Amino acid sequence: MLILGIETSCDETAAAVVEELGPAEPWCLRSNVVASQIDIHREWGGVVPELASRQHVRDICGVVERALADAHTPWANVDALAVTQGPGLVGSLLVGVSFAKAAAWALGKPLVAVHHLAGHIESLWLEHRDIPTPTVVLVVSGGHTSLYHVPVAGEYRLLGRTRDDAAGEAYDKVAKLLGLGYPGGPIIDGLAATGRDDAIDLPITRLTHPDRNAPAREYRFDFSFSGLKTAVLRHVRQRQAALGGEVLPPHEIADLCASFQARVVDVLLHRVFAAARWHGARAIGVAGGVSANARLRRDLQSRGAAREVPVFVPSLALTTDNAAMIAAAGLRKLARGELAAADLNAAASLAL
Repeated sequence: MLILGIETSCDETAAAVVEELGPAEPWCLRSNVVASQIDIHREWGGVVPELASRQHVRDICGVVERALADAHTPWANVDALAVTQGPGLVGSLLVGVSFAKAAAWALGKPLVAVHHLAGHIESLWLEHRDIPTPTVVLVVSGGHTSLYHVPVAGEYRLLGRTRDDAAGEAYDKVAKLLGLGYPGGPIIDGLAATGRDDAIDLPITRLTHPDRNAPAREYRFDFSFSGLKTAVLRHVRQRQAALGGEVLPPHEIADLCASFQARVVDVLLHRVFAAARWHGARAIGVAGGVSANARLRRDLQSRGAAREVPVFVPSLALTTDNAAMIAAAGLRKLARGELAAADLNAAASLAL
């Protein structure tokens, strides 16, 4: 079984071919091609939806053809297609959905509609087939910070999500505040390695259920990063005032990046391990773009070892948006017979 995955939810045009060898065999990644638009959007300090959708139109044919060529797979050998239906930028999503629908119709092959976050979760199973369940999985990226309980592979139950900014979004905004450029995550991660994470006393958001007497089954593990982002802003303004409006010296910026990152990672992992204890998880997974963060990976591994809980992260190539994860999630739905209807449309706010 060969499935072609297509992903265009934001600013990466991606296509991949994944093969399912059989019930007892893991999925085999045959190709994974991503055309990034970072250089286009860097000038604007963030993703511009109209520019993103136009670039998808320019790139998608070449990206798909490259994925098929890398997999040594002609169109005739494709057994099914999977495409991201949402959530994401509606203009970007429409490019992928329209292409996938047309290709599936022309080939006479089944089409599967995939939720973007389900794809990130399945990126873990794509590389680590035998993850023990139940599992708690954190999906953390520029647009999402959501925590899921996975009782069995392919089933996802939302435990909590950010109430304001996503973690990756907070990184980008702090980087913009400091004049560091876009995207902010890798830049702050790099600078944090040269700074002291205890140099600046930044707050950590502690959330409780709005009703402290709520039954245990309603307990949620939500996140919030707006307060931390505001604390960084106030610190920068205070230091600039003390310096007479000058830019912060490099060592202060490095310390601020390290302190900010330490708080973000602490909040993320505190929720993850608390949810794992609450739900009796046998494993923990972290996926999405921010899962490439060096501090997050290091602390995740150390906490997992200390608590004797196995932890899983995707390889760096599968952390950011890609089509391999969409193909994997598509195989999961295809096995259940969940095919897309002929009137499939993009859904910018699609729920999982």
